[in-house]
Amino acid sequence: MENYKSGFVSIIGRTNAGKSTLLNNLIGENIAITTSKPQTTRTAIKGIVNRDNSQIIFIDTPGIHKPKSKFNESMINVAYNTINDADVILFVVEATYEKISEENMKILEKLKNKNYKVILVINKIDVVSKEKILKIIKMYSDIYHFSTVVPISAKKNKNIDILLEEIEKYLPEGQPYYDREEYTDQTERQLVEEIVREKCLKLLNEEIPHGIYVSVEKMKLRKNKKGKEIYDIDITIYCIRKSHKGIIIGKDGNMLKKIATYSRQKIEAILGVKVNMKIWVKVSEDWKNNSNFTKNIL
Repeated sequence: MENYKSGFVSIIGRTNAGKSTLLNNLIGENIAITTSKPQTTRTAIKGIVNRDNSQIIFIDTPGIHKPKSKFNESMINVAYNTINDADVILFVVEATYEKISEENMKILEKLKNKNYKVILVINKIDVVSKEKILKIIKMYSDIYHFSTVVPISAKKNKNIDILLEEIEKYLPEGQPYYDREEYTDQTERQLVEEIVREKCLKLLNEEIPHGIYVSVEKMKLRKNKKGKEIYDIDITIYCIRKSHKGIIIGKDGNMLKKIATYSRQKIEAILGVKVNMKIWVKVSEDWKNNSNFTKNIL
């Protein structure tokens, strides 16, 4: 393909900056969990955008935060490691913050003294004035020389096309890395695990969701008696306390039924087949500091 461009774009920023919402809007599919709770994204999730003259592979990364366990430290390392391999970096900040946060200062330090192509993406412009946006631009531009600056609203899908145009300018020429029909490198098993975790994040209280790990133990496609395809999926939700197990299951099993129902509905919509799902809850008190768990997730 003549004059065709392709490359990798790392999306980095502090927790709750709107990175996952941005990724989902860019590719037009819900592949990354989006909730109002911090530390939602745990792994580097790839989303693929195919344009007329380019293929852009976006990498959504865990939000930068203060680590409280080996697992959290590993999450942050995953985020920083994507910077080195990216052709373009999207540094996502919030227009609602009047000062540069400690986490964002750390990111800027990582970017300094390197020849990175960095686009400053100022998110959530739908809730602030133009004057405030200009102040944010100046505040960050005084510290780092960005390739360009694009104010957006990921939630309102504002200026997303402009952002894609700017990214394409900085991509190297090259052939596509993936088939043009693909939109993510995640396996169906990984998508299922993320969907279940998303429902846990949305349905459970503040503390519990960040202490869970979802594992698909079995995922088998078969045909039922009518000849229609159906997935049999066995899932285990690991939590760090016995008291959390009781809350996840709920009175008479109602919370677990709700998690299973909402998860199954979304999984069926994505996979396009009926799903027969079984979910168990087990306690693993120190999984966040267990290298075997961390290795499987990251």
